[in-house]
Amino acid sequence: MSPRSASVNEELRRRSRERLLQATVELVGERGYEATTLGDIAQRAGAARGLISYYFPGKHQLLQSAVHRLMHRTLQAALEREPRPTGPDAGRELLARAVDAILGLAHEEPLLMRTHMAGILTAPGFIQCPEQQRLAQLLRETVVAYGSTDPDTDYPMLRALLMGSVVPMLLPGAQMPRVRLRAELFQRYELDWELGVPPGERPPEGTTTRGRPGGWRGTA
Repeated sequence: MSPRSASVNEELRRRSRERLLQATVELVGERGYEATTLGDIAQRAGAARGLISYYFPGKHQLLQSAVHRLMHRTLQAALEREPRPTGPDAGRELLARAVDAILGLAHEEPLLMRTHMAGILTAPGFIQCPEQQRLAQLLRETVVAYGSTDPDTDYPMLRALLMGSVVPMLLPGAQMPRVRLRAELFQRYELDWELGVPPGERPPEGTTTRGRPGGWRGTA
């Protein structure tokens, strides 16, 4: 039997890494961070325990990469959902979809996202892994489509606003409703309520979604 080619070995490594990331979000989402061991993750992924150490320095880094992968895949699916937006308002629709994708993930996976956010605020902090870089690229492309002429400034602001909305959704004992936080973000970026995937027929009473300066005007 001839040895496997470099490309075949690379694909096998990629699949192994993907299985570990998927197993991590499944188990942490089901059990929580402390109750999930690296051995559990390896077993769920059908991989050797030592393979985790080959790809990741520790459980914290593995979880961040796993959640960033989930966020990237969720966001990409939302942006590519049919029908694809076209015309002068396409950028607004894409930004609305991005907001709804991230807030929706926090709504559907509260334990996983709460653990992820807590990890970012502790050592070793925010990790710029390949999965995070793909997520960042999608968000950056979204602000460009919306009309940003300075995405290097506007992308970090969007990221900060999304993180600032996810935290109160997940805060035990003081959660804010997704619909209210969505309305605030839509107002900030002057997005019509019906764009994206509205969680209700109309915004909460006392809020509007157009008319307040704050978004990027012009090409969007």
